[in-house]
Amino acid sequence: MPSNKLSSATVFFSALALSARALSARAVSALALSAVAVAMLAGCAARTLPLPPDKIGPSALLPASRAGIIDGRGRFREIFREVLSARSQTLPAGVPQDDVAALWKLSGEPLPTGKPVPSGPPSGAFRVVIVPGLLAECVADMTTAFGDARKQLEDIGYKVDYIQTGGRRASVFNADLIHAAAMNMPPAEKLIFVTHSKGTVDTLEALAKYPALAGRTAAVISFSGAVIGSPLADVFPEFLLKLAHEVPLSSCPTGEGTEAVDSLLRNVRIFWLATHRLPENVHYYSLAAFASRENTSRMLRPTYDILAKIDPVNDGQVLCSDAIIPGSVLLGYPNADHWAVAMPVSKQKAPLLAALADKNDYPRAALLEAALRFVEEDLK
Repeated sequence: MPSNKLSSATVFFSALALSARALSARAVSALALSAVAVAMLAGCAARTLPLPPDKIGPSALLPASRAGIIDGRGRFREIFREVLSARSQTLPAGVPQDDVAALWKLSGEPLPTGKPVPSGPPSGAFRVVIVPGLLAECVADMTTAFGDARKQLEDIGYKVDYIQTGGRRASVFNADLIHAAAMNMPPAEKLIFVTHSKGTVDTLEALAKYPALAGRTAAVISFSGAVIGSPLADVFPEFLLKLAHEVPLSSCPTGEGTEAVDSLLRNVRIFWLATHRLPENVHYYSLAAFASRENTSRMLRPTYDILAKIDPVNDGQVLCSDAIIPGSVLLGYPNADHWAVAMPVSKQKAPLLAALADKNDYPRAALLEAALRFVEEDLK
């Protein structure tokens, strides 16, 4: 029995169990051990979810320069460096203090422009709308996407909203939630969606489905977005996924079967991109995080190892090459794992979760502010 699949099941159940407010540490351990026992009894074969040929979109993996991606890394690094410098006094101990440590410099990065870096209040009538990823609803009492950045953004002058999507619901379901919530926001303000993980997929589906929403949207900034899904969605045994989706959690209602993870199957995402046109009036920006194994939190290392057999350039949940929106502006590559790039974990608020997310120190607030500064400048 392949040990990597057993490890992935253990991590998946541990993370899910931690999300339930009513579960004690003993219950967490029991549920994780039960998952292992079930996996050992039933076998660890990966699930098969075959798609008919007419539901498989042809695709090709290309260098960013050949795939219609605009390289904005040089200018973004300039802005990120200035924001980090300005916020250095407020960064917690252990958080990278400079762009060299926080942002990978891959080959071919453009030179800095030398232009002044924007500062002060936002210049346009924008509203920042944060959309979280898979299972985020389940841990919302302990952490929320960019929860440590919101006050800083509001102090600068940004208006910020958060849309709580269904943590165990499909992207088509969450697209409707996003549309309903966003259309109730002040109509005079243009929306800038800040998305993480599956939140990127949910938001793209909403924009493609609802032209009125697309008309109100200025930009989408994706942080480790599961744009092309994740190979992990194909690896987890189906019976474990079904059991995970059926675990009763008051904070995280179940969906239909394994609909949330099915939304992240790579063939599903490629077919969706092949058959849906992203609204052309919306500007798209991508940040694709990855980390070394040593800088990946222990809860993500087993899944990092699974993905590393395909490509070691991953964040523990998503391959770096799968995290870039087609035709978007590539802002950069944060040196962070899938949680560290967007999900702050407090040792005081969630000590057990923090022990598993032990590589969570990252200047998320500065990264998000720099991305917004870049987008505002670019939209002009």
